Amino acid sequence: MRLLLVGTPHERERLRAEMDHASLTIAGEFTTLADARASGIEADGILIADMKGPRRDDAGGGRAFTDNDEFEEPLTPREIDVVELLAEGLSNKAIAVRLGISDQTVKFHVASICGKLGAANRTDAVRRAVRRGLISL
Repeated sequence: MRLLLVGTPHERERLRAEMDHASLTIAGEFTTLADARASGIEADGILIADMKGPRRDDAGGGRAFTDNDEFEEPLTPREIDVVELLAEGLSNKAIAVRLGISDQTVKFHVASICGKLGAANRTDAVRRAVRRGLISL
């Protein structure tokens, strides 16, 4: 299986150390999800580093990132629409119907939102979006 790794250099190093290299091949490493997607490298999946805990900046040993920090990639207007509907508790299929897009496109947006916000799941993405003032409940 060919994977793209996404995260800070420290996070990617940790992922490499935890992986079973016998069955996985790292096809590329990137700091942002957008860079990984734009690379054009064929891969079976994208592995985003676990960002639940405090993260360090790329300089290593610097300050820890918090929920209030600005990330390199802002959410697009469509991603804001999706996270607002996530906050309402809608399923991917319901979001797709509401926005007139496919449920696969919704899944793509949810993954992108989680990557940009450093969220572990949909609920965490909503929590982080509210804390950053991107949406209100």
